[in-house]
Amino acid sequence: MERLHIPKYLFNFWFIFILFLFFIQPFLIVYSTFETIASSIKNLNTIFISILIEALPFVLIGVLIAGFIQIFITEDHIQKWIPKNKFMAVLMSCIVGALFPACECGIVPIVRRLISKGVPIHAAIGFMLTGPLINPIVILSTYMAFGNDIKIAGLRMILGFFIAIIVSLIISLFFKGTQFKLGIQTDSSRKDVIKTSFIKKLFNMLKHSIDEFFDMGKYLIIGAFLAAIVQTYVSTITLVEIGNDVSSSIVVMMGLAFILSLCSEADAFIGASFSAIFSTPSILAFLILGPMIDLKNTIMLIGVFRFKFVMCLLLLIAAVVYFSLFILSSYI
Repeated sequence: MERLHIPKYLFNFWFIFILFLFFIQPFLIVYSTFETIASSIKNLNTIFISILIEALPFVLIGVLIAGFIQIFITEDHIQKWIPKNKFMAVLMSCIVGALFPACECGIVPIVRRLISKGVPIHAAIGFMLTGPLINPIVILSTYMAFGNDIKIAGLRMILGFFIAIIVSLIISLFFKGTQFKLGIQTDSSRKDVIKTSFIKKLFNMLKHSIDEFFDMGKYLIIGAFLAAIVQTYVSTITLVEIGNDVSSSIVVMMGLAFILSLCSEADAFIGASFSAIFSTPSILAFLILGPMIDLKNTIMLIGVFRFKFVMCLLLLIAAVVYFSLFILSSYI
């Protein structure tokens, strides 16, 4: 019987980093002579763990789907399903993403695996942007969070869909190839999956999922830790005070969405709590940008794609979201 492969990531620096966070921090809190520092570290630890607990189930689902794609989906399937026309490929990927319930964390390994199988980068980005933003679960939670008001949920779905298409089409104009960072290769070798038994395929799928989980998990941990640091030591009250007009309020709410790194299935309830302070365009900016890209998601993307591409993607999403909502602010 083939022995289960234990990923090497279990024993690298990031595993030691996890041990440090969970076992060293409590001692720092106990023996700290400064009550303020101890309190802030405890708050940091609480936020960090809460982000991980919130994100890990979706990452697990994502890596299982990525493992399924790796074993059961071939390059021939991809070539048959993806239209050759760039616009149609982007449109189809955005529609599929809208019907696919996924979190912004769990969708990164799926996108990575799709691109390695031959999905064009612009189509994969369309899927990545719409999946966490306008899937049925997110729309339902938004509808409930705003007191069963269809307006915010509908605007989030419609505007988010068109923003995703615009971003993906711009990506198709300026970026070619996989944009993977050095060391991450595509599936160049063709494997004979027809003669392999279903049990063997299932076992291989689980092995790939385990490798994917530990590969992406370390970036999730880094991103969650950075998000916890920012939430602990950056005053959101100061940011709120800055947003005193339409333009600055949109920027502030986009910044909050990026910093807070909330799960897309729950961010509507946080956004609704700001509805008495901020205008509808700024609330929509919060609800649209966060699921598309946030701090922890950016770190995970940097672990897969070239740094330049991730920064361009981040700036492009922010710019399209900002200008779209600023232009439409008089109508919504």
